Amino acid sequence: MQNEMDVLRSDILSKVADFARFKLEADAFIPGVTSVPVSGKVLDPDDFVSLVDSSLDGWLTAGRFTEEFERELAKYVGARGSKFVNSGSSANLVALSALTSPKLGPKALKAGDEVVTVAMGFPTTVNPIIQNGLKPVVVDVELGTYDAIGDQLASAIGPKTRAIMMAHALGNPFNLDLVQELCKEHDLWLVEDSCDALGSTYRGQKTGSFGDTATLSFYPAHHITTGEGGAVLFKSPLVMKQIESFRDWGRDCYCETGCDNTCLKRFEWQLGDLPEGYDHKYIYSHIGYNLKATDMQAALGLSQLKKIDRFVAARKFNFDYIYGKLEDLSGLILPRATANSDPSWFGFPITLDPKHNVNREDLLRFLDSRKIGTRLMFAGNILKQPAYKDVEFRVVGDLTNTDIVMKRTFWIGVYPGLTTEMLDYATSSIIEFVNSRA
Repeated sequence: MQNEMDVLRSDILSKVADFARFKLEADAFIPGVTSVPVSGKVLDPDDFVSLVDSSLDGWLTAGRFTEEFERELAKYVGARGSKFVNSGSSANLVALSALTSPKLGPKALKAGDEVVTVAMGFPTTVNPIIQNGLKPVVVDVELGTYDAIGDQLASAIGPKTRAIMMAHALGNPFNLDLVQELCKEHDLWLVEDSCDALGSTYRGQKTGSFGDTATLSFYPAHHITTGEGGAVLFKSPLVMKQIESFRDWGRDCYCETGCDNTCLKRFEWQLGDLPEGYDHKYIYSHIGYNLKATDMQAALGLSQLKKIDRFVAARKFNFDYIYGKLEDLSGLILPRATANSDPSWFGFPITLDPKHNVNREDLLRFLDSRKIGTRLMFAGNILKQPAYKDVEFRVVGDLTNTDIVMKRTFWIGVYPGLTTEMLDYATSSIIEFVNSRA
């Protein structure tokens, strides 16, 4: 019976690979007709085979592919370990929430503690701070790098500051020398949002390996994809247990899916005000969530991870190619890597110099009419967003550059699915429009 099933599986997977080869054949690029996406997934037949292979197991929830994906992901980044979750946003929530656990003792974050971040970024870098009853402290960013201004970051540390939680903007690492120095000097946690930066390095070390916790996103726009999905990276086994708990309903039990009584005293616990002997599988030490992902997602992630070096190289090539096309165009503030870093760029950010008469919305409409995808720098100034109108922030210095980004910055794609024909069309269209307004 097993031999027959193995033969059937092999036959199915062979046909899946054939199907994928037909499905993935690319049409010729026609300027103005074919879209130039700002981001997207890059799949090959191996990805389809991996997805179907995992589905044939019939296990569906976390299983053999999840275990291997977590191990290989941590090895690639250089972290002690990783835990797979259902999105990058969930990863951020779990990564910070884990540090509020009473099991961490006096260093645990408590309601009212301050967490330093930037005002310019994606909402779900800031949301976990608010959702955990902590106070966000925001600083301005540099134009060009879009990372925190160092002087403001240092002056943001106050007597209630307990953590720094920031993203590597569009894959460009923030100043980790300064951030690590501040964390060491003031005994702060570092939550490193590396969702846009898989493959980026700082002084030769991969981002995601610096923080006490760090996060990745595997949404289709990102460096590798699992469809929906994300991961939390960690250094400490104690912190790992809290990550697992918040991800897995907040339970105290640490048994793997499908396992019982790993601790060998399942009915011998007494925690909280529960009766002695209450089943450990149903004891909850945190107010948690079910944020797990499926084994099929992990199978896709494992297949995608095998191609990460090629994906990163393509992103860097596309970034350099665009830069070469636009570097002589007056009126643009082009991106630059943070000192000591080698970014795996998520996109190519462009700020329209405020001294020049180019309207961003007019430019974006023009590019849209040519089917060239663009995106803003996420929330812009998050304090100006309607959802945060009543949130109490502590603002350090002014947010001059953040407001410029909100009004004058956008980005175009560098993802591996773009061809040089597409990049030529996108950059020549930008040049045409900007020159027409000179």
